[in-house]
Amino acid sequence: MGQTFEKEGPVFPTLCIYLFDQNAERQNYLRHILGFVEGELRVVEDPGEIVTPTEPNGSDCVVVFIGCSMHRDERLGVIKTLITVMPGLPVFQLYDEQTGPSEKIEGFDNVIGDFKLPTRYEDLMALAHKAQVFQELKNPEAGRSRPVELFRSLSGSSRATRQVNKMIGQVADSEATVLILGESGTGKEVVARKLHFHSVRRGKPFVPVNCGAIPADLLESELFGHEKGAFTGAISARQGRFEMAEGGTLFLDEIGDMSMPMQVKLLRVLQERSFERVGSNKTIPCNVRIIAATHRNLEEAINIGDFREDLFYRLNVFPIEMPPLRDRVEDIPVLVNDLIHRIENEKRGSVRLTPAAIAALSHYRWPGNVRELANLIERLAILYPYGVVDMADLPEKFRPAGDLLDTTQLPQVNLGGGEPGTTINAPRLPNDGIDLKAHLNSLEQSLIQQALDESDGIVAHAAKRLHMRRTTLVEKLRKYGLQRQTESPGI
Repeated sequence: MGQTFEKEGPVFPTLCIYLFDQNAERQNYLRHILGFVEGELRVVEDPGEIVTPTEPNGSDCVVVFIGCSMHRDERLGVIKTLITVMPGLPVFQLYDEQTGPSEKIEGFDNVIGDFKLPTRYEDLMALAHKAQVFQELKNPEAGRSRPVELFRSLSGSSRATRQVNKMIGQVADSEATVLILGESGTGKEVVARKLHFHSVRRGKPFVPVNCGAIPADLLESELFGHEKGAFTGAISARQGRFEMAEGGTLFLDEIGDMSMPMQVKLLRVLQERSFERVGSNKTIPCNVRIIAATHRNLEEAINIGDFREDLFYRLNVFPIEMPPLRDRVEDIPVLVNDLIHRIENEKRGSVRLTPAAIAALSHYRWPGNVRELANLIERLAILYPYGVVDMADLPEKFRPAGDLLDTTQLPQVNLGGGEPGTTINAPRLPNDGIDLKAHLNSLEQSLIQQALDESDGIVAHAAKRLHMRRTTLVEKLRKYGLQRQTESPGI
């Protein structure tokens, strides 16, 4: 079972493997490779000999291997005992080339995969990651240590994202009406929720309404409520969204899809700060802050007669333009991490992406913006539960054609050299200009990935190829949110 492991230093959590297998050759092999990653092997015969992950046993990641030499009934007995007394302990069924994979044991959440010997460093680290995430998700204390508040944050450090966050900070604590503009899926509701969270109305309701999803003849009742018998089917009185949001914030999403008659009624409410339920003549005062959003160009809609100009100016007191994801690709690593944490927080599994996969996503155009990215991460978590996704594992449309590095290249132009009669090749600026920061970030990620690939994932060797200090390279991996998938003690 020969496999060479070269140790540079531990960067993954300490791995402790409890082995139910009396085969001496497999024991020696596992003990050998774990020694190179500062892990520990403990051969046991009884589940009672296992120290639970919540006790101070010196290990960050505890895994159980059940050997292929055990009879199925024996394996089943161990698994049943473990899931009863230690449900957060991940179990892998061990096999080698001679025995082949063990028969699948269904119906036990703690059995999360098989593991083949001999192994590779990448497979061992993928197992450690998979086991650690499983433990975190099963441990309530771990879940509380990583709160995820996606609806109160706007993730990313790009210039566009920083500008939006700055504008939110400027207007959140005022009573000004805000109009959020941008393509579908850019995170307009995230901005609205953040505005509410940072306002003096934070302790009051935040009530969203999608004006485009409610039929025009029902929207009035939805917004203002109705009295019993106001129309067919109104068997009882009902509050509208304005009443529900009293003292808080009413978020009118897709305001551009609202019918002209409803626009008139909304304008009156904004002007008079009062309304009547459908079927009533009693005026109800309202203390509600309005935040509206749309993916439509309202000025064009005004020109063709689809939107009232007076309502537009009433709503457009403080506009916030949400940039599409393709204009802030440097935010993608942070967004990916946040979306993964949300899936973990909701107990729907987990997944990790390699630097190559992240780089590939940074070159995709994202017509569906952040919503499309969120859907992709959820799909990958289903396809590769607790696994590590490389560029080749991405759906085809997210993989760049050809070499990834080629997508960062610019057209070449000949310029005069430093010596008379000489020329040099240099990148030529495209006619429509270029986002220099995004281009340099993409180029940097691509070169770092090449160096890591050529160095078998050993960070120190990759740093030498890039003529930089190891600590500097680690910081760059952390900047892109990639250090846990990339950094490697060595093989």
